[in-house]
Amino acid sequence: MSIPRSADDLLAAARRSLTEASIAGTAGERYACAHLAGLRAAAAVLAARGRPASVRRSRVLSAWVLLPQVAPELGEWADFFAAGARKRAAAESGVDCVSHREADDLVRAADTFLARVCEVLGRSYQPTMGSTLLHVG
Repeated sequence: MSIPRSADDLLAAARRSLTEASIAGTAGERYACAHLAGLRAAAAVLAARGRPASVRRSRVLSAWVLLPQVAPELGEWADFFAAGARKRAAAESGVDCVSHREADDLVRAADTFLARVCEVLGRSYQPTMGSTLLHVG
């Protein structure tokens, strides 16, 4: 059984994932790390605000399904990241399905999402190395 993590731990993990994205060797790795950063940021909101009362405890749901229920202001972000979940899974399995541009765009989007999550949770935003680096070449 895993130990529940605090919102602050999850925000720190999201920052680490963005940093990992900035130094990843392939576009697929960059994309997967950036998507994971978004997922960890969403998990921070869920950890801080709790599970919606309308959801049964035994039912497993995606963070992207739960997020708009506890933070409606992040609903468009949930849709955005949910749309990229299959591509992340493919990239993690080694399928060459992501361009450098897509990976860079997702790193920037995940960084923007992390900043918004920090704002929603009343935490200070700390830019990551991944927010300033772009793929060159």
